[in-house]
Amino acid sequence: MLKNTTEIPVRFSEVDSLRVVWHGHYLKYFEDGREGFGKQYGFSYLDIFNAEGLAVPIVDAQLQFKKPLEYGDSAIIETTFINSPAATQVFMNPATQELYITNPLFFETWKRKHKLL
Repeated sequence: MLKNTTEIPVRFSEVDSLRVVWHGHYLKYFEDGREGFGKQYGFSYLDIFNAEGLAVPIVDAQLQFKKPLEYGDSAIIETTFINSPAATQVFMNPATQELYITNPLFFETWKRKHKLL
């Protein structure tokens, strides 16, 4: 299982007048975790775009609010690669906006490198 842990300090600009993180920032934190994962495993946005010319948009995101983060807290973002045929992230040609129906060869190679195939 491939996993990354990213710690993010809650900044003043991210909280409301009650010192609680505004709900819209949580997806940004997820994105910070996704970037940390990509850097750790050689699968970052720039790696994919520069080498393959592809964008990697998210097509599904779900979250539940259990306990609010407040100014001065640190958020621990754990990002785990789930080897599944179901797509929560896809590969897209940014020029044509076409989505790949099958995995690109470089992704299959990356999965083999990390013993996911």
